[in-house]
Amino acid sequence: MRLIYGRLLFSLSLLLTLSCVIWYPFLSQKGITEKHTETQLISLYEELLVAGQREVQLSREIRTVLDNLRHLSKEQGNFTSNWTVSLVLGIPTVKREKQSYLLNTLKSLFYGLSSEELADIVVIVFVAEVDTAYVEDVADSIKTNFPNEVKSGVLEVVSASPHFYPSFSSLKETFGDSKERVKWRTKQNLDYSFLMLYAWPKGSYYVQLEDDIVAKAGYLQTMKTFLRQQIFKDWLILEFSQLGFIGKMFRTSDLPMLVEFILMFYKDKPIDWLLDHILWVKACHPEKNSVHCNREKEVLKRRYKPSLFQHVGLHSSLRGKIQNLRDKDFGKQVLFKAHSNPPAELTTSLTAYKTHTLKRAYLGEDFFWGMSPMAGDFVQIHFYQPQAVKGYLFRSGNIETNEDKFYNTTVEVLPSDHHLVFLDICRDFVSFVSLGAFVNGVAQGTVDPLIPRISAMRLVIHSDSDVWVLLSEVQKHMLNCYC
Repeated sequence: MRLIYGRLLFSLSLLLTLSCVIWYPFLSQKGITEKHTETQLISLYEELLVAGQREVQLSREIRTVLDNLRHLSKEQGNFTSNWTVSLVLGIPTVKREKQSYLLNTLKSLFYGLSSEELADIVVIVFVAEVDTAYVEDVADSIKTNFPNEVKSGVLEVVSASPHFYPSFSSLKETFGDSKERVKWRTKQNLDYSFLMLYAWPKGSYYVQLEDDIVAKAGYLQTMKTFLRQQIFKDWLILEFSQLGFIGKMFRTSDLPMLVEFILMFYKDKPIDWLLDHILWVKACHPEKNSVHCNREKEVLKRRYKPSLFQHVGLHSSLRGKIQNLRDKDFGKQVLFKAHSNPPAELTTSLTAYKTHTLKRAYLGEDFFWGMSPMAGDFVQIHFYQPQAVKGYLFRSGNIETNEDKFYNTTVEVLPSDHHLVFLDICRDFVSFVSLGAFVNGVAQGTVDPLIPRISAMRLVIHSDSDVWVLLSEVQKHMLNCYC
């Protein structure tokens, strides 16, 4: 932080000093004997004085911002643990006039991640508001909806001091933008700067996201694979979405430089324009044409296709703005995962919605979507031949319908030396052995080696549910093959 602070103030001081250097030679060469010259000099002096006052004001405002960021960096040094992760995902969020998309964004990011993947990321939500009550409401909502992620440290919620932001009252309207829009984009630049410096010591790479996006299934491993392919190449930005500032990856070692640049021009232009200017400064030769410049910038900004993040927010964080932005390179979401499973007879007490049947889900052709599950409902897989099953995986919900999961549902197996018997209309069974239950929409485990072969597996629902149930993945691990 000391380096950033020093460079910025040095730049401002240098500009004021240069004003004086220009002024004094001009006075000594021309003198003040002529009235006309005297009037010109007085006018020039007044202009320089006004310019100097503007620079002093800018210096004070930037100093306020930098002091807050330096204090933040000091706190990070005191409280950050010694371990870091590979990826830090940063999400700024503000109060929207119509609708909040934050919780759905977080559900999309966490959906389908393994425990190993969760252990290698940190997701930081920066509540960029000074209303303490609102900040606490957002934090409580996140803690309620993501208790495990918060407790484990995978998900952090932070906010800035109300004194972090300078005054926005004297902003100049530029590029045809209204006063309100200029204030909005200026504050955005400060929000990004805060979030970047908070994330700086926490991992090796930083990914900038927004609070109104959805992620493509498997996005984390895809990003890591693409990153490994670029590891020895010269790059500044890895781009996983073509929209704005969404899905941009940086080395955390580059974040102080980026923040320094943003803070020098945070009032002047929106963040995506500033990012392009950084690329121009680093890559473009001033004596060569735009074709050469663009080619050189593409070396520093490497794009992955198809896009891994899609913008879904209709109501912008800028009051009254409707924003129908869609990334055309995002494509379609993967809503189920197919596996090859042993031949079996499939039965269920649940009513399938349209063509989303259990049979198609088991064959890897679609997901199963069951309507209005109640206590006692079941999904049963009866193998035509007893199978030596080593393990199993049932995943409910998908990245678009994340709430339709199995709740209070157990996984049970029927050993092959028993017969399947129906007792009554309540569909109770005998001879089944319970193996486990769904946790956060997923049931995964192994079959006891004392059960060498099984004739059937079933999922039994033990309580009524307010939502439907969606089964997006069914997988059996066999002893003689990986299916």
